[in-house]
Amino acid sequence: MPPESPADHAPRRPWLSIVGIGEDGVAGLGEKARLAIASAEVVFGGRRHLQLAEPLIKGQAQAWPSPFDASMKGLLALRGKPVCVLASGDPFFFGVGVTLSRQVAPDEFVAFPAPSAFSLAASRLGWALQEVETLSLHGRPDDLIRPLLHPGRRLLVLTSDGTGPAAVAELLCGLGFERSAITVLEALGGPGERIRAHTALGFPFSDIHDLNLVAVEVKARADARILPLTVGLDDDLFEHDGQITKREIRAVTVSALAPRRGELLWDIGAGSGSIGIEWMLADRSLRAVAFEADPVRAERALRNAQAFGVPSLRIVQGKAPEVLDEPEKPDAIFIGGGGSAPGVLDAAVEQLKPLGRLVANAVTSEMEAVLLAAQARLGGSLVRLQVSRLGDVGTMHGWRSAMPVTQWIWTKPGENR
Repeated sequence: MPPESPADHAPRRPWLSIVGIGEDGVAGLGEKARLAIASAEVVFGGRRHLQLAEPLIKGQAQAWPSPFDASMKGLLALRGKPVCVLASGDPFFFGVGVTLSRQVAPDEFVAFPAPSAFSLAASRLGWALQEVETLSLHGRPDDLIRPLLHPGRRLLVLTSDGTGPAAVAELLCGLGFERSAITVLEALGGPGERIRAHTALGFPFSDIHDLNLVAVEVKARADARILPLTVGLDDDLFEHDGQITKREIRAVTVSALAPRRGELLWDIGAGSGSIGIEWMLADRSLRAVAFEADPVRAERALRNAQAFGVPSLRIVQGKAPEVLDEPEKPDAIFIGGGGSAPGVLDAAVEQLKPLGRLVANAVTSEMEAVLLAAQARLGGSLVRLQVSRLGDVGTMHGWRSAMPVTQWIWTKPGENR
């Protein structure tokens, strides 16, 4: 094979332009962004974007297909030709630029971002953007707002359409945050811009532009459903039938699982789903798959995931180890219920990524025997955990001990990832 020449590593000339456009249309574009649109053979964008940029488009205007093709096949077929993509505001902030960057190398495109809706909203309200929680509910469940609801917090929430602000207000009222102030900012930057405010309770607006953003200043009742920023959430926050890793043990377990950004957890024998839920609450990038044999508990785990604002927790209903055949291997595995069944632990060890963490809890002597044997064979550490709670003893009080939990923590050998 001939040696590589310096030309092999020369940067490619960008063939793709990504232009952020606001509601003010071409008037808000810089000279280079205008030139990128005018010189493109094909201009892709939503129908609204194409209308806004129409005075500049000399090539073919191509609206995105419906449903949207995240693989960008039509666009990639034009690789090497001058192509322009129009996007709302900043293409790389909850925008199409993120999707494009998964398909096109950075040296193949040049981007001209405009202010995002979040930036425009912060400037209208006088809010420090770095101190605000930003969230897009565009095409995503409203439940995602739940973990962000803390007294005094400010949120900027992009919605899907004109019904979105009322849905956010309804959710706030149902969780004990009806005194929260809601500001609806519509068509920011354009001639139809409008800003209106009200509390969540009695939210009156219905004639809302589809392009809107909701600003929320969170105020809570004493009994509001606030999800603390820590592991070991109160058991009473979960819907369960007693099949739940109790609060104190759960806190130690999630700590032992040691979630890291972007990782995937398998929760085997999920019960109420509490471990997977707390794993996902640790960071928005975390994902989890919950395996549960009992269909009633599987449905309950799904409801819990929605109630905790992590609706993307994926529930696989079926018996381990038969169902442990997911295409993506996990970075961490927790084994709760059913771990003593033949083949479950061996399958988990096999499926775990190199350097992944496996944590298994035992309350029965049968499961403890499995963990003792695993530790003798594979290593790792064993910990005995026990919690005592004060209870009534006649007219007095005494400590009642819960069943002890044996916990095995093991890291799979392998190379650094």
